[in-house]
Amino acid sequence: MGESIKLETDFSVAMQELSAQAAQHAPPKQKVQAAGDISILISAVHSLGQRVESLEESIFRKFETPNFEKIQGQLAEISANDRVNQKLFDVLHEELINYRDNFVRDALQKPFIRDLLVLFDGLSAIVEQSERLATEGKKRTTAAETQARENLSNMLHLLLEILHRLEVTEMAEQEKIDRNLHRVITHEPAESEAEDGLIVRRLKRGFLWHGRVLRPEEVVAKRFN
Repeated sequence: MGESIKLETDFSVAMQELSAQAAQHAPPKQKVQAAGDISILISAVHSLGQRVESLEESIFRKFETPNFEKIQGQLAEISANDRVNQKLFDVLHEELINYRDNFVRDALQKPFIRDLLVLFDGLSAIVEQSERLATEGKKRTTAAETQARENLSNMLHLLLEILHRLEVTEMAEQEKIDRNLHRVITHEPAESEAEDGLIVRRLKRGFLWHGRVLRPEEVVAKRFN
């Protein structure tokens, strides 16, 4: 600032000297006119200098500490918004993955698993029948029949392993019916109210898939009238 004042003073002195010299060589009528023009020029330059100084002060005020703190606050707000946007993106990404997985399960895996359950029911019935005939002992079983029964049992266990790999699990056996887990095919009379709802026989096993009921268990239950 001191340097600018010095420059302005030197400029004024130089202009005054030039004005004096011009006044000596000018006609008498033009002396007053030239001096007035130079005074106006000096005043304009001085006014311009003041306006420049005012502009500098205004610029410095705009970059004072409170404004820097405001800018930092705005940057922090932008950063927070970015974190919120990232969280929203993560949530949407997870929902898309779940939607994709559910679509693959329902559209591709589920029909295939239902076919495997039909195969499981058929093999279970054959194994149960062969074991019942062997237990009853009505006829003598040959080594070939025994081997065939064991092969069927092994195939049934292999099928269960395949279902387990597809995250299909058997329902745990329960004593009483649960309408969310069981489908009652028929009823048998109960002798007391305490026996109402007791499961007598299991006709088809129930299965869960990803923690949800894939197929309810078909049972015969007692009912007290």
